[in-house]
Amino acid sequence: MAIVVQLDVMLARRKVKSKDLAEFVGITEANMSLLKQGKVKGVRFDTLEKICEYLQCQPGELLVYQPDADPP
Repeated sequence: MAIVVQLDVMLARRKVKSKDLAEFVGITEANMSLLKQGKVKGVRFDTLEKICEYLQCQPGELLVYQPDADPP
């Protein structure tokens, strides 16, 4: 996977529970868990904005590009 979600890392750095973040953002804990695991196909900008607001971070601190080992 080329885009890696590092939300769990930021939550640990900020000492924030994903339950509290999910409540602030307005999504379920189950959806927050899927997002943390990188098992989503996309994320709305307003959701990303609320996450960044709560964690006081930039989107680039949450989403990292890692090229695949074998390019096509």
